[in-house]
Amino acid sequence: MLDIKLIRENPEKINELLKRRNPELSVDEVLKIDAERRNVQAQADELRAKRKSESQKIGELKKQGQNTDSIQEEVRKIGDEIKVLEEKEVELDAKQKDALLHIPNIPDETTPVGTSEDDNVIISGYGEPTEANFELKAHWDILEEKGLVDFERGVKLSQSRFILYRGKGAALERAIINFFLSVHTQEHGYEEILPPVLVNSNAMRGTGQLPKFAEDMYKCENEDLYLIPTAEVPVTNIYQNEILSEDDLPKLMTAYTPCFRREAGSAGKDTRGLIRVHQFNKVELVKYTTPETSHEEHLKLTKNAERILELLELPYRRVELCTADIGFSANKCFDLEVYLPSYNTYKEISSCSNFGDYQARRANIRYRTKDGKVKFIHTLNGSGLAVGRTLAAIVENYQQEDGSIKIPKVLQPFTGFDVIE
Repeated sequence: MLDIKLIRENPEKINELLKRRNPELSVDEVLKIDAERRNVQAQADELRAKRKSESQKIGELKKQGQNTDSIQEEVRKIGDEIKVLEEKEVELDAKQKDALLHIPNIPDETTPVGTSEDDNVIISGYGEPTEANFELKAHWDILEEKGLVDFERGVKLSQSRFILYRGKGAALERAIINFFLSVHTQEHGYEEILPPVLVNSNAMRGTGQLPKFAEDMYKCENEDLYLIPTAEVPVTNIYQNEILSEDDLPKLMTAYTPCFRREAGSAGKDTRGLIRVHQFNKVELVKYTTPETSHEEHLKLTKNAERILELLELPYRRVELCTADIGFSANKCFDLEVYLPSYNTYKEISSCSNFGDYQARRANIRYRTKDGKVKFIHTLNGSGLAVGRTLAAIVENYQQEDGSIKIPKVLQPFTGFDVIE
């Protein structure tokens, strides 16, 4: 969440940055609540001082043998007033926190200003869009024809947008996961994590999924547990309410998990194939950094994700998201988009975000500097990569005229086969 002290000291600047995201955003309501809370606090402090002074008088009067009934009654009344003010202060604290939890992060000054995804900026590209002298098929048709995915029975077992992989389709999905983890742990130096896929509401609040995006979450009935939408949630929250040492930073972690999203706000989008489903596999990259190094580490994390696409020799591009398109908790974000012939365009396969101290404030993750100061860390994350979308990209870009699918060379040691006939 945003620092209330920063909001108090720079309200005009904070509002200006928020309006780059959305003209309707502002911190005015938070400031109004804050002013009321501070006023109530001041009144309570004044009454506490008065109660202390009057209580001292009681002791002095008793020593002199004087009656103190009236002044004791006055002290009791002051105590009642203080109790009312303290209850009001607790109420306003909760109200202010709730308001802060609903305000997104302010964009970085370098994030391009825009009003929609059309204002995103293409930064770089790798490879050329796949072309062939035969008609390229969509991955959903190929997967179904070859029995690699059983879309119909996946729906029967669950509901629409749930996938049943079979045979070499399941083997290819598993191989992609193992390949991703091997590269990120052995080549890029990330620690492998295998976290729970059910987390509590504190973890969801820590990374910004709650309370804003509750409708997109799958919640367990009668329990404070949610299926994770991404490994970002459990991995980022591992050190919730802890203080690390500066020597521990940067901390690099990677995790494979299944991910679960209701996609409540995306009805009708990408309904075919593997692009937008309710359960999917993903390998996530998470970093803890100091404020001074987060920009550099963000670029490194993005390059780590790009390395996977380059090893697979898949055409992709890096896009810098504008202020209207960055995620709720992010201040800067690069999307990696892989080329899919079925769409004749590029589709997101990874979002690499810098959150500054926004998530760390929500989850209370701090570090002690070498000179003994305690500060909030900066958190970063990115997909390294989305597994199903990678499989779709391989199937479409590596399909052959005879109907077979070549397996990228770097994947062959993980699949045990070099072609799907």
